[in-house]
Amino acid sequence: MENKKEMTAFISSVGADERQSLNVSGNSISEKAGKINDLETISMTELYDTVYPSNPPLIDGLLYTGTYLFVGAPKLGKSFLMAQLAYHISTGIPLWNYTVRKGTVLYLALEDDYRRLQECLYRMFGTASTENLYFSISAGQLGRGLDEQLTGFVAAHSDTKLIIIDTLQKVREVGGDNYSYANDYQIMARLKSFADAHGICLLLVHHTRKQTADDKFDMISGTSGLLGAADGAFLLQKEKRTSNAATLEISGRDQQDQKLYLIRNPETLLWELQKTETELWKEPPEPLLEKISKVFSSDGTEWSGTATELCEYLSVDYSPNALARKLNVNAGRLYNVYGIRYESSRSRSERTIRLVQLSQT
Repeated sequence: MENKKEMTAFISSVGADERQSLNVSGNSISEKAGKINDLETISMTELYDTVYPSNPPLIDGLLYTGTYLFVGAPKLGKSFLMAQLAYHISTGIPLWNYTVRKGTVLYLALEDDYRRLQECLYRMFGTASTENLYFSISAGQLGRGLDEQLTGFVAAHSDTKLIIIDTLQKVREVGGDNYSYANDYQIMARLKSFADAHGICLLLVHHTRKQTADDKFDMISGTSGLLGAADGAFLLQKEKRTSNAATLEISGRDQQDQKLYLIRNPETLLWELQKTETELWKEPPEPLLEKISKVFSSDGTEWSGTATELCEYLSVDYSPNALARKLNVNAGRLYNVYGIRYESSRSRSERTIRLVQLSQT
């Protein structure tokens, strides 16, 4: 159903219509605000009265939109796991015990060639293929062509969910200040701005340093600026290089810290999940959303009216203002979990709420 409301809870590619470029570094706070010497602010009231776009995870509990580092020692099997992630997201087939949402994937395999890719993919997945997974073994660098290449790909494939850059080092700008904190942070901030603007996940393959550290994520090669600007990181490690067993540790803004125990099948090269160290925390049910879901129990149901009318329709004991704000905050969850799109628009006289139960496929 076409959505032309003022604000929506469901936008699959935030800012995609504008096709923003990666070249966003260097803007000062005042330039972003649009006025010199003005600080852009928003009140808590305005914050609660706004519906912000929400993107569902690519892999529930594992991979989200944003910019992530995927790090490990060289020749550890990172690229095989990248191919596995790419294939599962491009097909929508569940990965291990995690639900996957289907979308187009671009894999920049910059340390490979097409012959090796063909052989590895055949060994991993047989003759099963997908039209939603694209590969390239060459790309420009940041500021030297990559910006336009990625922007062009997303423009041509509006359902892009994941772009893998293997490796980050291959696309870094050439310069004498490559490894300063400021440069590392700027590189990640640039990539993050692009990922956020288009509502996608950028997964950047990178290496660890040889030195050990108390915090294993401090082993990421480069300065702390890389992880500081990223949304999170995945760390793949083996106790013995000759072993097929490995651990995958995950830390990020949108998911809880996790440790997965994996083993690579020597015949298929696929990574298999053995166990997880901790059980994922599950958000408790929200009574208001549960109530809406029960009312909207059939496909295609929709309702529109004021917040006051919605309180009466649902028979809930909320003030209209509290109900509207609660839905504003939970709009993404209402869509992601219950498949109900929430819209809020304002006319000169009043604010109108619209709920649409999406068809289940």
